Amino acid sequence: MSPSPQTPSYSRRHTSRIETLDGVWVYWRCNGVDDVSRVRDLGAGGLSIATPGPRPVGMKAKLDFLVQEGQIRTEAVVRHIEPGNGLGLKFTAVAEQDWPHLAALLTRLRNLSRSRGKP
Repeated sequence: MSPSPQTPSYSRRHTSRIETLDGVWVYWRCNGVDDVSRVRDLGAGGLSIATPGPRPVGMKAKLDFLVQEGQIRTEAVVRHIEPGNGLGLKFTAVAEQDWPHLAALLTRLRNLSRSRGKP
């Protein structure tokens, strides 16, 4: 029996994500519950956070990033659940005045990633 051909893997994301190894954190509220979580990866379209408490797919969340770039406030929706590990969130809104801070954060993370030899 011959192995079946591999299906190419692809992402539905419109923007790439950057792994965040240097302690990027968010304060967030979802379904009336406040939490603080480590950001595992981040892109202009969303992020993945480490949290043991699952939230339902489609649930809305408000996030405040705790970063040196300044205030970044976003709204997001839960798109993916990793039980016991975390959530994938897609941004639905970013405060207009916070976009430059988000762009600066993404630039800093990209530069850190490159300096470590990651693509």
